[in-house]
Amino acid sequence: MERMLVTVRHGQSEWNLQSRFTGWKNPGLTPLGIEEARSVGRELKKRDLAFTVAFTSALLRAQHTLDIILDELGQTGIPTLSEPALNERHYGDLSGMSKEEACRKWGDEQVHLWRRSYEVAPPGGESLKDTSARILPFYCQNILPHVLRGGPVLVVSHENSLRALVMALEGLTPETVPQVEIENGAATAYRLNADATVASKQVFRG
Repeated sequence: MERMLVTVRHGQSEWNLQSRFTGWKNPGLTPLGIEEARSVGRELKKRDLAFTVAFTSALLRAQHTLDIILDELGQTGIPTLSEPALNERHYGDLSGMSKEEACRKWGDEQVHLWRRSYEVAPPGGESLKDTSARILPFYCQNILPHVLRGGPVLVVSHENSLRALVMALEGLTPETVPQVEIENGAATAYRLNADATVASKQVFRG
């Protein structure tokens, strides 16, 4: 029994390309983002993974990425669940604003703190701590049981959603999690022990 969890960040979105804070907004994938999804799907196919179930957020860029991956795998018939608990963190007043505009308005240091820290939320938005508070219960109650039954399970989500999950899986602290960055189209395969701790980890891109 492998007990495998594979996480993927969605392919590049139109607002990733424009360096805009996206959060719960719904821009589509760019042509590069579509290719990133295809590429990671092909990479997963090389590993002969037959997923039992797939989870994604309620946002189109993650759903589209999942659809492309499953098409590449020839596994479009597996059960899938789109869940708002897996959404990207909400950026509040920053949503739709470019990183450059935000830095001009609030300063580089403050914007960096909102983007990378654990507990500091942008105005009207969520901190990484807030994001963890909705993602981790869903993971424990809905995703982990599938993994522990043998998996493999696929989760396609967003950078901060996955940072919150990585923090829990890898035992990171509020001081170490700011260094975690997850690229568009990047996949991570975790093999879990029977007690749900991580036995091994492999990061790859298509």
